[in-house]
Formats: sequence, structure tokens, C-alpha cells
Amino acid sequence: MRHAIGFFLGVLLTPGLVYGAAWGYVQAGQSFDGMGQEITDRTRIYGAFALLAAVGLVMGVIIVARWASPLVSLVPALALLGFSVWFLADPGGVLDLPGKVPPAGDMDFGLRMLLGSGVYGMMGLALLMPAWAPRRWGSGRDDDPADLDF
Repeated sequence: MRHAIGFFLGVLLTPGLVYGAAWGYVQAGQSFDGMGQEITDRTRIYGAFALLAAVGLVMGVIIVARWASPLVSLVPALALLGFSVWFLADPGGVLDLPGKVPPAGDMDFGLRMLLGSGVYGMMGLALLMPAWAPRRWGSGRDDDPADLDF
């Protein structure tokens, strides 16, 4: 049951991580002037950094939490790595995909930039690490009666 819930959470977290990182990237990019070296909209950049920090915090909890099924991190990891490999094999096909999925506009730019810059591949590799720990696949309970102290 733990792995079924983990799979469901992984499916729910995947678009949250992808869209959260993309939206934060776009909002941060629109809130400063790189040539003038100044922040043009402090409220927007604070919100963007807070969202990016929240995405990082969720990823960190998923990676570190021993109680979580490894499928919570494995599902988003495979999705992010799959899109990154697809980008390397057929950039035009995968970069066309954000235009077909809502919401359109600035979000499409963020999705394409993070995919093309390898950020989603990096996130996928970080999320893949917990799946390698054999302890995460077990139930976490010790059912051997010989080990119990009376």
C-alpha cells in the first residue's frame, strides 16, 4: 500500500515540480534587468525565489525522507530524465510539446529553457538517488522475532 500511495504522490508531484520551477524561472527573469544590473520588481523576484525555494524544499524532503516510498521520487525522476533524453534525441519534437499543453505563454518559455539548459536532467538525477537505497524499498518494520528484546 505504501508503494501505491508513493506512486500516486509521484504522479501528482511531477507536474508540480516541473511547472513550479518553470514559473519561478520565468518570473525571476522578468523581474530584473541584466544589462542595468538592477532588480526592477522586488515583489515579483521575492515571490519567484520563494517558489523556487519551495520546489527545492519539496525535492529535498522527497530525497531525504526515509518514510516515503522510493516511488515518490522515482516517478518524477523518470519523467524528467525521459524528457531530457527525448530532448537530446529529438529537440524539435519535445520543444514543441509545451505549446500543446496548457497553460500557454510565458510558461512555455520557462519549460523550454529549463529543459534545454539541462536543469530538468539535473533535477531528475537528484530525484533518482533515493531509489538506489535498498532500505527505502522495505517496509521499515523489523518482523524478525529473534531480534526483539523482552
